[in-house]
Amino acid sequence: MDNIQNKDLLKKSSYKYYLPEELIAQTPVEPRDSSRLLVYDRKNDKIEHKIFHDIVDYLSEGDILVVNNTRVLPARLFGYKDTGAKIEILLQKRIDLKTWEVIARPIKRLKVGQKVTFSNNLSCKIIDIGEFGSCKIEFDFAGVFEERLMEVGQVPLPPYIHEKLSNKERYQTVYSKIEGSSAAPTAGLHFTNELLDKIKAKGVKIVEVLLHVGLGTFRPVKEENILNHEMHSEYIEMTEENASIINQAKDKGQRIVAVGTTSVRVLEACATEEGRIIPAKRETNIFIYPSYKFKIVDALITNFHLPESTLIMLVSAFAGYDNTMKIYDIAVKEKYRFFSFGDAMFLY
Repeated sequence: MDNIQNKDLLKKSSYKYYLPEELIAQTPVEPRDSSRLLVYDRKNDKIEHKIFHDIVDYLSEGDILVVNNTRVLPARLFGYKDTGAKIEILLQKRIDLKTWEVIARPIKRLKVGQKVTFSNNLSCKIIDIGEFGSCKIEFDFAGVFEERLMEVGQVPLPPYIHEKLSNKERYQTVYSKIEGSSAAPTAGLHFTNELLDKIKAKGVKIVEVLLHVGLGTFRPVKEENILNHEMHSEYIEMTEENASIINQAKDKGQRIVAVGTTSVRVLEACATEEGRIIPAKRETNIFIYPSYKFKIVDALITNFHLPESTLIMLVSAFAGYDNTMKIYDIAVKEKYRFFSFGDAMFLY
């Protein structure tokens, strides 16, 4: 049992930690797998400091490595109203062929029915205005929407990254396939194709799932009681074939190793109470925080997350609250790099 009282695990302020600004990684390291890796053995309460390519030493024949094959859209658009006022649009979720949920800035300059022009071939109309800067828009475009988006859209780096990214592919995983995310599943950014080949050669099976990461992943928890936090909804896919592979592995007592919190959310959202995976093509708003009982995930590769975020709450549920806060404290002292382009940890 965590030393902190159970009721305190439901307080947002319990997930605060001290982070010097210089530890927030602004640029990715090269090569991808040369970032640092903090390894935590939950059973023996043991911490080791490694390099990410050492992950192969901690994986065993028969393990299932679950990765999220989503691809980040160039989801950041800059356009102008008829008055000439500049508007920034961040695509969040597609509703149908032309309609999207987006975050618009500055929202106070927009009214329902207004047009925003991005280029000669792409514009949109505001059809509804919601909370926290969100609104619904309907695009008007010539030709293929995805082609127009590639022409004018930018990769939407997280708000805490201030450096410009010289290579857009560096904010994509090497196994990214299906476009639809507003942000990268960042734990996967550490893998190279060569490292994946080494992992496969060891007898580890790599299984792909899908979760399109929404901008809600960066939305801060505003309520002190985390149970009052409205979790964002994201689209997931789990194929019948992959559900079968995972279920067979669980039957044999093999480990399911999730790459990133997004893979965890797919696996646990698709799990029955009995620990079986059900295929899915749907939305999930699963919120994982301490006292949650994991049904599928046995080990987790993840980055270091923002204080008071739903992601550090998920990690605290997996590793234990006290253990997680101790790991973060050590990572700060050891000067690990934090957040999207930062270092990783392996919890098992």
